[in-house]
Amino acid sequence: MTTRILPAVGEADAARSVTTLLSQLPDAEPAVPVGDSTQLIDTLARLAGESLDELPEVVLVHERIGPVPALELIREVSLRFPAVGVVLITADASPTLFSAAMDSGARGLVTLPLGYEELVNRVQSAAQWSVGVRRHLGAGGDVFTGPGGTVVTVSGAKGGVGTTVAAVQLALAAQASGRTVALVDMDLQSGDIASYLDVQFRRSIVDLAAISDISPRVLADAVFSHSTGIALLLAPGEGERGEEVSDRAARQIVSALRSRYEILIIDCGAQMSGANAAAIEMADTALLVTTPDVVAVRGAKRIVRMWDRLQIRKAEETTTVVNRFNRNTEIQPALIQKITGTRLAATSVPANFKELQSAVDAGRMHELDQKSVVKQALWALAGELGLVKLPAAQPGREKYRGDRGSIGRPRRRGEIAGRGRTD
Repeated sequence: MTTRILPAVGEADAARSVTTLLSQLPDAEPAVPVGDSTQLIDTLARLAGESLDELPEVVLVHERIGPVPALELIREVSLRFPAVGVVLITADASPTLFSAAMDSGARGLVTLPLGYEELVNRVQSAAQWSVGVRRHLGAGGDVFTGPGGTVVTVSGAKGGVGTTVAAVQLALAAQASGRTVALVDMDLQSGDIASYLDVQFRRSIVDLAAISDISPRVLADAVFSHSTGIALLLAPGEGERGEEVSDRAARQIVSALRSRYEILIIDCGAQMSGANAAAIEMADTALLVTTPDVVAVRGAKRIVRMWDRLQIRKAEETTTVVNRFNRNTEIQPALIQKITGTRLAATSVPANFKELQSAVDAGRMHELDQKSVVKQALWALAGELGLVKLPAAQPGREKYRGDRGSIGRPRRRGEIAGRGRTD
């Protein structure tokens, strides 16, 4: 049996050393090393998207890989790609590290400097385990499989700019088009998703924070199934408990959810913590919601700069959404884009709180009127971000099951409904 091995080694000298030794292993097929954690996850996701059989049997993770620490990376790989055997390469052979590596999901540990015999034994053991898992993987549904879904974080330039409304409507749009969707409230001190969707549920994200191995059953116990079909993972009712959710716990929770749902929307609020910083770093799309006023735009610029300093997210990798847009405002979207240095969503959300007020006060945001221009704009944004699954026939025109809100551009004044022309 040929063993496919994917090394994840950031240092050039270490990568050459590992590759040279791997080439001497019997029946080994080493791949070109990947240089960081992001490249490793993307490579595995691409291979898993083609077929489970395309995944390597063994992944070697060097202790100095980055930007995600090695043990957290091993945990994410183990959760998202359970048929891959992961081996840690490290200079620390202490029992403490060995125990931590096993807890994270590693199948073995190889000490530096690398030795041929030890490497052969660890790789063969991990490969045999991987083959056994793949043989039985189809027998049960209690495992996470596949490359994982799309993660979108929604953050606010400051409080009150409409972050939660945007997150809720994006989730509703994705679910209405046939996607499986999870909505997470990671505004840990003051999350309001439960209030916006009229939910009373005793479990929250804190219940997952202390669990080292989140199985599908454990996840299902913590998630609330809303009447709309969206899975909700809520913020704690006691804000001070939000501190229990560490960045490491957040990574594990996000990895578990994205392995189970096609779309994962995370409301990060306007306050930065280690947990939502980790979520933003892991996101496929990071949205920053602002309003076209001086205070909010300054807040957006401040957040973008902070993310860049902390190496969470580069400005050009962030998408700014302008809420409460009015053509008569002095600060236009193009100026906001120039000030923040971010990408600008083509869809701006118009100012019309009056149509939102009754739905917000009743906690029935999911019942917002289909004629709402705010809803139409946010559903159009969902389409722009690729969160919706358009029907094969007449893309963009069919109504979606469970809701008659449109996903597309808002209709221009004077346009005849359903004909696509103006008088």
